[in-house]
Amino acid sequence: MNFELVFKELLQKFSEQNIQFALIGGFALHVAGFTRATQDIDFLVAAEDLGKIKAIMTRLGYELTHESPEFSNYWHPVAPLGRVDYLHAHRQYARKMLARAKKHRVMENFEVPVLIPEDIIGLKVQSMVNNPKRHALDMADIEYLLRENLDKLNLEIIKEYFHLFDRGYELDDLLKRIKDAQ
Repeated sequence: MNFELVFKELLQKFSEQNIQFALIGGFALHVAGFTRATQDIDFLVAAEDLGKIKAIMTRLGYELTHESPEFSNYWHPVAPLGRVDYLHAHRQYARKMLARAKKHRVMENFEVPVLIPEDIIGLKVQSMVNNPKRHALDMADIEYLLRENLDKLNLEIIKEYFHLFDRGYELDDLLKRIKDAQ
């Protein structure tokens, strides 16, 4: 996938259409200091902008491969344009995530709103609850983000996410392990 080409096209269209969005997924993890290979681009987008997103993506030749109230996934038949996934921000937590997103430079050429680490952790908690097969991977990402950013994080936001999904005990265990290792 030619990430630079896709970012250039999408960010220009998002700006023209005044779309409220933030980068999530592998690129957001990279901004937070954790590099992992990624094969797509993931965005959180305001629910009221979904019609605009659909129009942009179809005009660019993307095919909608999945759509639900929570997500939409697009794939382009030309390999360099790859896959772009959208998480729909319609609940209060996701809307707060969009509001807290901070601009960061991505791929040297693009200044993009990116979720703060606390909110990346929140999405990871939701991911591991929704798909238990992802538990080990998501917990490893969460542990890394906590370990590397602990003194800069707002733990109250993180605690809220863990408690929302009845996983407060997992956060307590993680924090204890991190503090014991210091």
